[in-house]
Parts: sequence; structure tokens; C-alpha cells
Amino acid sequence: MPIVRRKVKKPRADLDFPALAGRIREWGGELGFQQVGITDIDLGSYRRHLESWLEQRHHGEMSYMARHHNKRCHPDKLHPGAARIISVRMDYDHVGENSLDPMAEGDAAYVARYARGRDYHKMMRLRLQRLADRIEQEVGSHSYRAFVDSAPVLERAIAEKAGLGWIGKNTMLINPEAGSWFFLGELFTDLPLPVDEPGGAHCGTCRACLDICPTGAFTGPNSLDARKCISYLTIELRGPIPEELREPMGNRIFGCDDCQIVCPWNKFARISAEADFEPRHQLDSVGLAQLFAWTEDEFKERTAGSAIRRIGYECWLRNIAVALGNAPASEETVSTLRARLGHPSELVAEHVRWALARQQEKADRLSD
Repeated sequence: MPIVRRKVKKPRADLDFPALAGRIREWGGELGFQQVGITDIDLGSYRRHLESWLEQRHHGEMSYMARHHNKRCHPDKLHPGAARIISVRMDYDHVGENSLDPMAEGDAAYVARYARGRDYHKMMRLRLQRLADRIEQEVGSHSYRAFVDSAPVLERAIAEKAGLGWIGKNTMLINPEAGSWFFLGELFTDLPLPVDEPGGAHCGTCRACLDICPTGAFTGPNSLDARKCISYLTIELRGPIPEELREPMGNRIFGCDDCQIVCPWNKFARISAEADFEPRHQLDSVGLAQLFAWTEDEFKERTAGSAIRRIGYECWLRNIAVALGNAPASEETVSTLRARLGHPSELVAEHVRWALARQQEKADRLSD
């Protein structure tokens, strides 16, 4: 649940808000945020882009994107009294190398880097709470609300306005000194803090992210049809994955990092010092067959405190079945799939049948 606090406010006429903004940045750094920016609540310039995206149904089954979209563009409707937004970023990368080689390892699972460790939502919210408490110690009571991907918030637009980077052609926020391997969080406040200037965009003529997408999900610069995005297919979609998109998924079983891996700006990304973001259960190198063998109890135990937990066991098996179908032909893979052929979930069973047919096609080609 979002953190909310409202109290009777003390007089602020004698507050030095520019100095306070500087101290907020210092406190944010002490709490583990790599950058803190401040912006106002005017997001009108982003509204048309959001509405066009929704009109084209590019959000697919993510109905929550269409609900309360007016609040996304008017933060004061989400938190009445809000005057400023403190935007923070926290690095999460533990790889330090940007290579597509892991996608060529067909027998190994690929899990998006952000999801290999513990879920970031609770940890970042608690730190934003501590930041709000520190502000309160300085200025007295203030009205605030903290968000970490937990409400209708245009977090990348806010971060862009707050000077944390620019929204790149791959729709990710890119920082010129840190790339894009980071999480975002926001603290809405009624304090009239001075705002930061947004930085300019620096993608130039580069289109590496647009061209690398395995499923062709980009309809143009800064325009993504989520219905084709592998992150959407493996995380948000709850039904069958469209057959024409299964083969391009390769070994990606939870999310997709391709458009970030090829981004030239990620050569500046830094390794995170947060132990919570270190990979658990070998999710940076584990084999598909090993994950497919997890029981439901093992899935629940091993994804406790993980972003992976939200997709549920059935979608987990669905995703891995597709990856096994895309794996190199082998008797071991066929045997692994056959063990789930009679799964009580038709969603799982249908994807297993597809994967077995794919494996048979590959075997037939090898025997010709």
C-alpha cells in the first residue's frame, strides 16, 4: 500500500527551500539513491502521447493503464495538495557487461536483470518513507505520499522533468552518466521546493534498440506496442502467448533486456552496491529444465520476495515451455516437456504441446 501522511502544518515563511532541496539530495544519497531530482506537477505535455497509446490499444490487457489515466497527468488528483514531486533513482545492475550472448544459450533461462534479486518495491518505499521522515524532522509536518510503481504515476515523465535523464527511443529513462539499469520512485509533497531543469535527449540518430527487438514491438521511436513486447507477454499476459510470437521469445522466460543491452549509453552503467539486487537461485545462469521441474510449492518458496511471484505458477510454466520449445533439439528437452504433458492447466498443456511439436520439427531437420 502507498505510504500517506497528512498532519497539521507548521508555518513555513522562514524556510529556506533552496537549501532544503540541497539537503534532500544529500539525505537521498545517504539512503542509497544514486540521484534525486525535483519537479512540479504539470505533466500536460505528456498527456497526448499517453492518450494516443491507449487509443491504439497498445496497452493490451493492462487495463490498469486505462483506469484513472487522468490522475497520471494530474498528480494533485492522486494526492490532493501536491505541489512538487521528488524523483529518485536506484541502480540495480549486477552484471556489468552488455552482451546478447546469454540469449544464444538456448538451454539456459533468461530472466530480466531487474527481477533476479529481491523485489525492489518495498525496499524503495521504506527508504522514501525514511526520506520523508528526515524532511519532517527539518521542516515539521508536511503532506506527502510515496510511490514505487504502485499507483497511476507517470514515473518516467516525472523523472525526465526532474532532470534524471530523458525518455529514450526504447521508452526507457536514460541517464547520460548511468545508462538505464535503475529503478524509479517518487515522493509527492506539498512543499514548494525549487525545481530542477530537465536535460535534453541524446539518442540522436541511433536506432539500435528499435532494430534489435525480437518481436518488432516498436512502432517507432518512443512508441511501443506492448502486445508484442516480450516483457508484456511473459509478465502481464495471463492467457496463451500468440503462436507467431513464441519463437522470437527465445529463452526469455521473464521480461526482456535486449533494447537496454544494445543501448550505447549503458556502457556508463554502474554495478549496484545493494545486496538485495544480487541474483538468487542462480537466476542469472540456471537451466530451463531445472526451473521447469520446480513444483508449485518450490516456486512459491523460491520466488518469495521476488517480482517473479506475481505471474503465478501457471504462467511460469507457460513461459518456460515456450523457451524449451525454442531450445536446441535434444532428448533431454523432449523428456522434460513430456513430464508436463498431462498438466491439469490447459494453458500449460497447450504450450507444452507446441513446444514438443517445435522440438520434433528440429529433430526432423537434423535427420534430413
